[in-house]
Amino acid sequence: QVQLVESGGGSVQAGGALRLSCSVSGYTVRTLYMAWFRQAPGKEREGVASTDNDGRTYHADSVKGRFTISKDNAKNILYLQMNTLKPEDTSMYYCAAAPSGPLLRLWAGAYNFWGQGTQVTVSS
Repeated sequence: QVQLVESGGGSVQAGGALRLSCSVSGYTVRTLYMAWFRQAPGKEREGVASTDNDGRTYHADSVKGRFTISKDNAKNILYLQMNTLKPEDTSMYYCAAAPSGPLLRLWAGAYNFWGQGTQVTVSS
């Protein structure tokens, strides 16, 4: 069974940076399709970025040029580097995984396994 644990969240000022980590157990990151989602109070869960098992990545328009998804196959960890953070990035961030490639990579319903989330707060 896949277990995902996020870390790296915190509070920063606008323009700052954070790197989120998702530690994976029970499966190998190399073979998984993985993604980062975020959800703020009163809003639906939003896809942020995803990576296929071949290393191909996808980023939502709202974070292109600022966020970068990557994975370390040796350490079995998924990362989300977040630069030039904005107040609108404030949200709970979740790591997600699926054993096969979803058609819609930034759709929450495509993923089977989820972490508990890590809070990111960006102040003005």
